[in-house]
Amino acid sequence: MAGHPQDEFESTTENAALVELLRRRIDAEGAISFHDFMETALYHPQHGYYTSRQPMGREGDYLTSPEVHSIFGALVAKQLRQCWELMGQPLPFDVVEQGAGTGLLARDILRWAQTRAPELCQAMRYRIVELSPALRRRQEETLASLPAEAQVEWLDELPEGFEGCLLSNELIDSFPVHRIVHQDGQLLELYVSHQNGRFEELSGPASTTRIAEYFADLGLWPGEGCVAEVNLQALDWMKSAAGALRRGFVLTFDYGYPAKELYAPWRREGTLLCFYRHNPSQDPYARIGKQDMTAHIDFTSLIRTGEARGLSVAGFTTQARFLAKLGIGAGVEAVARESPGALEEYYARRRAVLMLIDSAGLGRIRVLAQRKDVPQAELLGFAEDGDA
Repeated sequence: MAGHPQDEFESTTENAALVELLRRRIDAEGAISFHDFMETALYHPQHGYYTSRQPMGREGDYLTSPEVHSIFGALVAKQLRQCWELMGQPLPFDVVEQGAGTGLLARDILRWAQTRAPELCQAMRYRIVELSPALRRRQEETLASLPAEAQVEWLDELPEGFEGCLLSNELIDSFPVHRIVHQDGQLLELYVSHQNGRFEELSGPASTTRIAEYFADLGLWPGEGCVAEVNLQALDWMKSAAGALRRGFVLTFDYGYPAKELYAPWRREGTLLCFYRHNPSQDPYARIGKQDMTAHIDFTSLIRTGEARGLSVAGFTTQARFLAKLGIGAGVEAVARESPGALEEYYARRRAVLMLIDSAGLGRIRVLAQRKDVPQAELLGFAEDGDA
């Protein structure tokens, strides 16, 4: 595979300490898997992207739905209320959010519950699983304004045997991925080397037998000549989630596709994208440590992994449809009815709604609901067309 040139501007904006660390590792070990490169670039405890940079928000590198408008969190809370009711209103009702970003989703869920569903608020115990000290500090600042009765705690890992809902928003697509290429009838893995002052990609045998097993389970390969990503950590996460949840739901918002679409032969370059100051690129070797990296997830494998461990699908749809079913349009019109003079607020919310349901943007995020030991019932956000 060809190397990726880095121009002078890009080299001045990279994290020099992180680049040197990667160079020394490659010098000592030889070429490393792209998975290991991505893991170091994003998650190194001192120099990684998520520990050294504020990634989310208008001043960061990308926007997630909670940063767009609080209506997103309010509608997620509305769905959580129904989940709690379907479970028989347990006390406590644990909402475990893994990778809570800036804390805005947690804040908006708790605010909605306080004002619109006080019984749910009293039952809810909000638990955030966050490994990044910098993001945890940001979350604590965001949630500091909540009343004392709002129950929030931070954890280093998923709690065992909880009842409630495990919630994540754009978490899994940030996990490190293996990159593979279907070349001359073989599945080869991409490795990262360093030659002549730049990082280069090389292809070689897969670093783990799990990659071949992954595609054997799917019964398909990417097209000949296609580069693709394999997110094995997503499957490990789903196994952990199913094991930690005693009863309740897993609600996942993320970019991705069913496997046949993700690995379609026309998808020649895979889905790996990098984001720096809201500008996308496909070069993971520019701005190392200062840009985000993400890849779309395979929902087919995620669902199958959950099913093998007691999680059944309760709904699968797009974010645009999920929010529409929960009444996002009615929320905009309510502003016009209740505050007819507040045109600025009305138009701001309307712009936000259009962003959240944009089929070319945030609206194409997939929403997966899975349930465990809960009676089958139609969830509001996944109602069939024509249903309430």
